[in-house]
Amino acid sequence: MTGLWNDPARPAAVRARALLDAMTESEKVQQLGSTWPGHDTSGDVAPMQDTFRGAESFEEAVVDGLGHLTRVFGTAPIAPEAGREQLAAFQELVVAANRFGIPAIAHEECLTGLTTWQATVYPTPLAWAATWNPELVRSMAAAIGSDMAAVGIHQGLSPVLDVVRDYRWGRVEETLGEDPYLVSELALSYVQGLQSAGTIATLKHFAGYSTSRAARNHAPAAVGPRELADVILVPFEKAVVTGRVGSVMNAYNDIDGVPCGSDETLLTHLLRDSWGFEGTVVSDYWAIAFLASMHHVAADVPGAAQAALHAGIDVELPHTTGYGDALLAMLKDGRVSTDLLDRAVLRVLTQKAELGLLDPGWQPGQYTAPADFDSPRNRDIARRLAEESVVLLDNGSGILPLADGPRSIAVIGPAADDARCLFGCYSFPNHVLPHHPEAALGIGAPTALDAIRREFPDATVHHETGCPITGDDRSGIDAAVAAAAAADLTILVVGDRSGMFGEGTSGEGCDLATLTLPGVQEDLVEAVLGAARQTVLVVVSGRPYAIGRHAKEADATLQAFFPGQEGASAVAGVLSGRVNPSGHLPVQIPGDAAGQPGTYLAPPLALKSDGVSNIDPTPAFPFGHGLSYTTFSIDGAKATEAAVAVDGSVTVRASVTNTGSRAGTVVPQLYLTDPVASVTRPVRQLIGFTRVDLAAGETRTVRFEVHADMTSFTGRDLRRRVEPGWIVLTVAQSAGDPGSCVQVKLEGDTRIVDHTRTMTTPATVPQA
Repeated sequence: MTGLWNDPARPAAVRARALLDAMTESEKVQQLGSTWPGHDTSGDVAPMQDTFRGAESFEEAVVDGLGHLTRVFGTAPIAPEAGREQLAAFQELVVAANRFGIPAIAHEECLTGLTTWQATVYPTPLAWAATWNPELVRSMAAAIGSDMAAVGIHQGLSPVLDVVRDYRWGRVEETLGEDPYLVSELALSYVQGLQSAGTIATLKHFAGYSTSRAARNHAPAAVGPRELADVILVPFEKAVVTGRVGSVMNAYNDIDGVPCGSDETLLTHLLRDSWGFEGTVVSDYWAIAFLASMHHVAADVPGAAQAALHAGIDVELPHTTGYGDALLAMLKDGRVSTDLLDRAVLRVLTQKAELGLLDPGWQPGQYTAPADFDSPRNRDIARRLAEESVVLLDNGSGILPLADGPRSIAVIGPAADDARCLFGCYSFPNHVLPHHPEAALGIGAPTALDAIRREFPDATVHHETGCPITGDDRSGIDAAVAAAAAADLTILVVGDRSGMFGEGTSGEGCDLATLTLPGVQEDLVEAVLGAARQTVLVVVSGRPYAIGRHAKEADATLQAFFPGQEGASAVAGVLSGRVNPSGHLPVQIPGDAAGQPGTYLAPPLALKSDGVSNIDPTPAFPFGHGLSYTTFSIDGAKATEAAVAVDGSVTVRASVTNTGSRAGTVVPQLYLTDPVASVTRPVRQLIGFTRVDLAAGETRTVRFEVHADMTSFTGRDLRRRVEPGWIVLTVAQSAGDPGSCVQVKLEGDTRIVDHTRTMTTPATVPQA
């Protein structure tokens, strides 16, 4: 059947309304559901997946249409060409099964690249954040989006905007760090990049997921309304208001007893009525059914569906459990209104019109471009991200770079010769391949050992594992100690191997009680550091570990947050000096005795308080820290105005100088301090940053355009405000660096602001 909805000259909303008006209730309901072909062979890649085994067949699921197709590429190893053909075949069945010929929206995971076999594995988001390079993140996302669009994938379930509040949480690796401004800028770039290719981005997880009590996955959120507004919601707000993101996914947790999946205040009043979101809200996998089975705010799945639809969830993923026959029954007996149904269906149909899925020329097999998910373009972006993400934490002895190359190297540690230690938990090798041991890795991914041998071809390289990532097997430590003692240099590679639901040391459901290195790696590190002549400690992990005391003993220390398939080469390049490190920490490296949770973004009483508490939360390495093989200075901070109105702006300038002997990249960071406010404020809060390439001896001026809105916060009345008074603006190289500061006075009456406020501090570096 054809009609007005097939006319691409008409606005998408008009086409969607015409199609909605022509549909039966059954046809409408089908647009809110989904099906996951092959889910029963995938292994558990989503929480409590086995609870819903035995879902209806694909043929049954698509009768009268379908909203979403779940993970056709990302469920089992399938070659790119075969995956494209399989997706087209599924779409042909969907189109044939409904009288309007409406295809489904096909979605996939894409957090570290498209989660499918033979696709580039980019660094994990925590590594993107360590680059402090929004433009490079945008390039990566555009590449991912174009790969997806080329084979008929319409929506990616990324990025993750959860701001880190507790390093013990397993999903820290998926985040963009612990600062809402850094998260906002990088997430916005990802959204813009992915959607520039015509692929819908999906914000995760809305909201409060990262504030779970005791860092336990799915646990209730321990967050008050001001922290929620000023820390957790800020990145989502920017991605919606500025990025015009196409989709949002609810979080699994509850906030103060209200599950996010049934929270109308969150999903409708705030997201849509206040921020103006016009896309679709999709459920996290099985989150609707969890309202009954886990949260117990509904008696059964139909009741859960009723609550979710009322709150504002438009599409149920990954299978239809509540938004199917149960929803039809509730429509018939009046428990769910037609208006509520139409509201959600109209959003889905509008999105399909925008994607071109209602156009008369759309065909399931129209995607004919060769599918190369691991192209030279992709690998080049992955390489640049990896190289810019490696953080040189310490180089106290000056051992790095190893320009002359040692004669003998002992490469020690469980992360040294395991490629999967380079990947995040949502990469295909770690997410799906463990359930398919017969399948090859599918991509080229040299290990750290491989890369070191390649980087130092004239050295004799000896490898000892020492101990496994997990468990208490110490049998290999003696051999590791002997190898370290015999070598000119020891490179000690320790950290994580990501997995799912306790199968890894980092990743979804892999939460920790303490921040010591997993297994007996602490014993290995201590033993090797005591025996080696010179040691470079390399931590490859998905979260920051308390390695401060080890860094003091090592001659140099590097941190790499799951740097992807090009990551080992990047680490080796930093060791040799081929790559001058420019990564900066998006999270603190906690002190050895620092209690958790705790991040840099804290008021005075949350920091070291002599005479108040015996626990010292001072980090081993502060937020924003990162060294180079040259040195930099920042000085001469000045403001164009000594006083500005509460709705005005000021330009802050500072000189940045390369005081060393080789070219390098400095990351000037602008921090706000609000000495006196109506509520407690962070001692320092990031409000701007940029990257500046400098030749040896070169000086340039960085300018930050600071609007008064950037000083705003949520007051006691829970309204966001700009208050008059003095503020301090500091340009520094980390949150722990004194930097160069200037005071500015905000004048006028307290001003209430909303989502239309300025949310970015532009930074420019004029040419000399």
